[in-house]
Amino acid sequence: MAMMQGSNKPKDESKPAGGPPLDAMTAENLAPPTGMEGREEDLAKAMQILVKTMKIQKPYPHDTNDALIKAHLNAVQFAKDNGMLEAYIEHDLNTMKPLLERTKAMIEATGDKELALVMNFERTGCFFQMFLDSHAEPGKRTFTFPFRKVLNAARGIGQFDLTEEEVFDTWWRPRYLGYGKAVGVELKISDMDEDGKVIVEIA
Repeated sequence: MAMMQGSNKPKDESKPAGGPPLDAMTAENLAPPTGMEGREEDLAKAMQILVKTMKIQKPYPHDTNDALIKAHLNAVQFAKDNGMLEAYIEHDLNTMKPLLERTKAMIEATGDKELALVMNFERTGCFFQMFLDSHAEPGKRTFTFPFRKVLNAARGIGQFDLTEEEVFDTWWRPRYLGYGKAVGVELKISDMDEDGKVIVEIA
């Protein structure tokens, strides 16, 4: 039987061992820009903090919004203890006034009430950094109220005496109803269901 001979044809060193030919690897064919170009160092630091936070499992598994949740609870607890919840909500609305007035002007100029939801939910880190599972539909936003995990852990060691329902009914819902009023769009905010889901709609 004749022995098969290996090819003595010289390799073309200009071609990669696998994948597309080099001349096809143009900017148009590669991955699209991430928006992080020039900010690679910031992104690396953010990812390190993310992993470091999520590695904390005791006394409870931490989410990336943990510090923000605790900061809000600390302020709400102080306001409750000192009979200042209404004043605290009014202060929040006054702080947000420049942004709310700008949103109102945009809505009046365009007639697009959806902007009331976009500007309060998608366009602000104050919301999406804390509410990690927000889902957007036209005229409607759905999310999980995020305070349950931290409250369950913190009440057990005496940090807070707030309940999840109390935080929602006496602080969060009045704020967002106030935001809607300030931009001239009436919002309808559901109660939480047993899983903590909340729906906000344009009324």
